[in-house]
Amino acid sequence: MSTVSTADEAILPPGTLHLAEAGNENSIILSPTPWPDVNDPLNWSTRRKAVNFTLICFYVLITFAFVDIFYVAYEPIVEDIGMTYGVYNSATALQYAGLAVGCFCLMPLVYRFGRRPVYLFSLVVQLASAIWSAKVKTNGEILASNVLMGLGGAISEAIVQVTIADLFFVHQYATMNGIFLLMQGVGAYLGPVAAGYIVEAQGWRWMWWWCAIFLAVSLVTVLFFYEESVYTPVLCVGAAATDTAGTDGHAMDDAPPATKKGFVERNADAELARSTTLTSLPPTPMKPLRQRLALVTLTPVPVFRHLYQPLVVFFRFPAVMYTAITYGTLLMTFSVLSSLYSSIMVNPPWNFTPAQIGLFTIASFIGTVIGAFLITMVSDRSIIWLARRNGGLYEAEMRLYPAIPGAFICSAGILMTGIGLAQEAPWLFIAFGTAIYALGFMVCADTALSYLTDIYRTILGDALVGVILVRNGLSVVILFALTPWLDAMGVQNLTILLAMLVLVLLMLPVPLLIWGKKLRVWSTPAYRHYAKLQPLHRGM
Repeated sequence: MSTVSTADEAILPPGTLHLAEAGNENSIILSPTPWPDVNDPLNWSTRRKAVNFTLICFYVLITFAFVDIFYVAYEPIVEDIGMTYGVYNSATALQYAGLAVGCFCLMPLVYRFGRRPVYLFSLVVQLASAIWSAKVKTNGEILASNVLMGLGGAISEAIVQVTIADLFFVHQYATMNGIFLLMQGVGAYLGPVAAGYIVEAQGWRWMWWWCAIFLAVSLVTVLFFYEESVYTPVLCVGAAATDTAGTDGHAMDDAPPATKKGFVERNADAELARSTTLTSLPPTPMKPLRQRLALVTLTPVPVFRHLYQPLVVFFRFPAVMYTAITYGTLLMTFSVLSSLYSSIMVNPPWNFTPAQIGLFTIASFIGTVIGAFLITMVSDRSIIWLARRNGGLYEAEMRLYPAIPGAFICSAGILMTGIGLAQEAPWLFIAFGTAIYALGFMVCADTALSYLTDIYRTILGDALVGVILVRNGLSVVILFALTPWLDAMGVQNLTILLAMLVLVLLMLPVPLLIWGKKLRVWSTPAYRHYAKLQPLHRGM
């Protein structure tokens, strides 16, 4: 076990940190550095972390199922209400607009009032929109209910990333992001499978009633079992130390008594660490359950600043722009492919029923599972290996290598899906294309999110708001433009052009591998400025 000089880390640019000891195969230097306080979520037991993260995963699963099953009932809704293809695309676009605006408005509240109330608010709004969706009778109600649906699910990505940063260490980020993205995939791809059978057996309205039931279950479990993970340390003065641990990642359990007594004050991040001494503190008692499950945990954080700061952060930091472009490109393409096959494959020669449209997404789910397995197996392990080869120093660009083959995989999947639809290929060929795309989606998305978290975890909330605004904004634009674009170019030419565009945009890791560190060094003063404006957080 070793320590890292606080002064040394203070001069490193964001995204560069001591992650391993050179030549020591069993050592991992914990980052962020936990405080010697049982109430710091980094020091929670594995069981407590698992309970919180499991509840989050279920929330993500049901949210993504809810916002991604609309297309399954396309034909029955057309027959029942008279919805046109244009109304369908507009409703989906408005849902993405709600996702963007809702995240922009709700994320500041995560800092001011804690994670719990925002999770609960999100579930209440989604529950209301599910009930409304089950009762709609006009095209106008379809449009309005989709806006509310988007507003309710808006926070489902940004707040989860912040919660992951609350609970886990850098060398665990890709694994946790992989699980998070896998839950997205389960909801987005298996949700339609269940929805298809429900539509055929009980009617399309029951598709929404079942969503309401599961959202209510998630609401109750979060209300009674999800512990608040926002943490503000108490500052004192005394002697400094830095915690390390073995590969199992338990901070306080594995540290010797001498290490537990002292700690380093970090004012928001390892890159901002100051040479400050802190006294040994007596053991802090665990908060009572009443406080851990409080409806609101107030912090002295101004809300207004976080309404405009995400836009500044987006344009100021290249890593944020890379993540936004990558995530936006992936989701935009997913929306286009889903819209195409759900509206085309109900016609000859396939003549798919709603249940078959739902079952068709199993291929994408298989691709997601394979991608999740590959990226979680490779990413976190590879960065530790690369850091040891680099004298123990980790550079954030070490995350980016898997994204390059991921870009080619995504483009190949788009071509197979689009050309298969245009040429009326067997459904198995088209399904294989969607699976290939889902695999590439998983690899590129996990890489981008982990890269962003590695570099700017102190300003992660503001960064993710910008990412999600751009991501959903691209989907809104493409869905409003899809109908005339499709009429002008046809399915095959549209998807060929889309595949080439996606390939170019997803190759952004190449310039980042060359100039990424220089850009991080250039952005360091701005990062320190914005990090100081964040709520004081645990040591990093």
